[in-house]
Amino acid sequence: GIHYSRAEQELAEFAQRHGIPVVETVAGKSCLLSENPMLVGPIGVTGAQAPNELAAQADLVVAIGTRLQDFTTGSWTLFDAHAEIVGINSASFDANKHFSMPLVCDAREALVELSTGLDQYRTPASWQAEAARLRVDQHSFVESRTTLDGDWPPSYAQIVGRVHHQATKEDYVLTAAGGLPGELNINWESKAIASFDCEYGFSCMGYEIAGAWGAAMARREGEVFALVGDGSYLMMNSEIYSSIVSGHKFILVVCDNEGYAVIDRLQVNQGGVSFNNMLRDVRGPGKDVRVDFVAHAGALGAATFTANSVQELDRALALARQADRTSVIVLGVRASDWTEGGAFWEVGVPEVSDRGQVREARERLEAGLQGRRRGV
Repeated sequence: GIHYSRAEQELAEFAQRHGIPVVETVAGKSCLLSENPMLVGPIGVTGAQAPNELAAQADLVVAIGTRLQDFTTGSWTLFDAHAEIVGINSASFDANKHFSMPLVCDAREALVELSTGLDQYRTPASWQAEAARLRVDQHSFVESRTTLDGDWPPSYAQIVGRVHHQATKEDYVLTAAGGLPGELNINWESKAIASFDCEYGFSCMGYEIAGAWGAAMARREGEVFALVGDGSYLMMNSEIYSSIVSGHKFILVVCDNEGYAVIDRLQVNQGGVSFNNMLRDVRGPGKDVRVDFVAHAGALGAATFTANSVQELDRALALARQADRTSVIVLGVRASDWTEGGAFWEVGVPEVSDRGQVREARERLEAGLQGRRRGV
């Protein structure tokens, strides 16, 4: 809603004037610059521990232009049961959620009016200090996750870190399905307003490539970086060719975890057995067949690069920026090295099972639901 209303400046002024810390949703990321002292970090299931801790302490939550959906609210376990919510939204359905005090209006106009009404009010110094402490914790956490440790292949977060290191304030980054939305939402620190896009409403596999093409059409400066997993690449790679034919260049970083690792993680974490998600486990003749993504992207006309070290990745990113057409960088990634979000997520688990791991997963689910905020 902040982005739709072009209210980024009003949000920054509102937060600074009244000493109100800000946490971002996936859709709201890059509403504020990472250097803004009032921005603590990303909230929710694809958010991080520090901003989630801050949100859990709040006695008043001003929800601006957000649907307060499952990932944002940690399946409604993130906010204190007694916290008041002010819902600012142009859709009355979303403004009224969980007994919110609704303001059905434009986000930018609401911030201006609220700030006028609050006059010189500022939150207590102790609250601002707590937000500042957690902001430092968040930056330290991101640094610890994104710093390369010399091992290869790197983690998802470390790849995000290298792309971030190369990016300028004129550049744009996007991703979509799988584990990359969480990795970028947590570990990407925005260098410019409205410079980030993550399609996670329906976890649309393939959006990373089609969306990057669209972003390249719309933008007149900087590079468009898209991070995609090998599974999503296979869904909609033909738009690489479309971008080349139309002359709208972007840089695609293919993180090859050799299967559908995030689905495998979900399968196992809910008490199940890993089944047919990783290429090494594929059943039948010709199992463990790999795709040569470099050759494939090259056949579509892209400039292609392979990275087998941090030096090669940095060089590939630099050369891709210089290239005159869509460029594809392919590298391996640690399939199971994820950045944890620090919020509960309700995923259905059978109530009855002969499998002990499933029963344990059910117990964890029921324990997590004990912290759910009751509402409508």
